[in-house]
Amino acid sequence: MATSIDYEIFDAGDVTLQSGEVFPRMRLAYKTYGRLNEARDNVIVYPTSFGAQHYDTEWLVAPGNALDPERYFIVIPNLFGNGLSSSPSNTPESPFPQVSYHAAVSVQHRLMTEHFGVSTIALVYGWSMGGMQAYHWAATYPEMVQRAAIVCGSARCSPFNHVFLEGVKAALTADPAFVDGRFHSKPAAGLRAMGRVYAGWAMSHGFYRDELWRELGFTSLEDFLARSWDGAFARRDANDLLAQISIWQRGDISRCAAFDGNLPKAMAAIKARVLLMPGQTDGYFQVGDNEAELPLLVNARSVELTPIPSLYGHRAGNPALIPADRAFLNASIAAFLNH
Repeated sequence: MATSIDYEIFDAGDVTLQSGEVFPRMRLAYKTYGRLNEARDNVIVYPTSFGAQHYDTEWLVAPGNALDPERYFIVIPNLFGNGLSSSPSNTPESPFPQVSYHAAVSVQHRLMTEHFGVSTIALVYGWSMGGMQAYHWAATYPEMVQRAAIVCGSARCSPFNHVFLEGVKAALTADPAFVDGRFHSKPAAGLRAMGRVYAGWAMSHGFYRDELWRELGFTSLEDFLARSWDGAFARRDANDLLAQISIWQRGDISRCAAFDGNLPKAMAAIKARVLLMPGQTDGYFQVGDNEAELPLLVNARSVELTPIPSLYGHRAGNPALIPADRAFLNASIAAFLNH
């Protein structure tokens, strides 16, 4: 994690959440790359994923990449609960208010319109929880979003996905530091257990069968688990992780007043060009979820389903260290942006 502050804060003030609860002094941390053009239409919004801060995902923002700051004005808004935006670790509210994707995207929208004066977004791009936010953007602000790229994400958290997260949550909260609904000290054992559980879901059966961890520089399976996963979440506050799991599990683009739980209605609201890029071997955001969404995107200007042909499971959608997947992702997004 970076030691110097290289991001800015949008003070959203007191925000009324979907529950009716008021979140006082809500703060959105964000970082920008590139320059806004005169027409203010070269904008890419790139929301963060589970446990991630902009430091973790900005590798994709680089000259020559699809998210090219020499061509686009790119904004990475940090999702609430990630330790930079309002989170259990940096706010006095206890218990932490139940924030939803809808609330998060509403504040992001305010950042783009009130602060930057933007009325058109060329692309909302997101991986995993970021992809779910991209879906929310497209459904909630259909006149504003020109393109939405959902990478290893879905319009709502599936029951299977929910159960996966219950396992992750159970491993974390089994630590004795979890008392009365929150952690009162760092749960070292719980964080390690969470990493071990996550390792089986984030990568695919084929990844382990073919020992692809060797391509990443590990000498054995245990070496991979110990060095890649035992400390994977240790740099995050455990209460923050629980807050984001809550956002994830309740994710549903139709779960708001405008759509009243009607998923076909919410999907029909989307007018953007849509690119769905599930990981071919993703264990929890599965290809079938996106396939089921295709016939519901009846008003989208175009829809493409382009699975990532990779054995890296969910990680194929964030392939910072996987050259083949990185090239596939960049080429697919570049072509989508030029369409």
